[in-house]
Amino acid sequence: VQLQASGGGLVQPGGSLRLSCSASGFTFSDYAMSWYRQGPGKQRELVAIITSGDSTNYAGSVKGRFTISRDNAKNTVYLQMDSLKAEDSALYYCNTFYDKNYWGKGTLGTVSS
Repeated sequence: VQLQASGGGLVQPGGSLRLSCSASGFTFSDYAMSWYRQGPGKQRELVAIITSGDSTNYAGSVKGRFTISRDNAKNTVYLQMDSLKAEDSALYYCNTFYDKNYWGKGTLGTVSS
């Protein structure tokens, strides 16, 4: 199983970023996919999850601002992040549970003026 996240960068408050995570090594469409983040000095936290049936759930702090989606034809999960705040600055990881937890390398999103 391999997960490769991309799309991080520097953005001003109020701006947007779109993260992508490309997956391989398992039947992508059969498994839930998640995004986690870890900010400076903070514990890793769940941001959003999308099931194999496209049901979604979000952390309260991002609900209404972030959107998780998936493209099973491309084996890719996305995280659209809008109305970004400084507190959204973090290393963002994609995750799936196949036979165990798998993590991609993080992609850094920084929100700063």
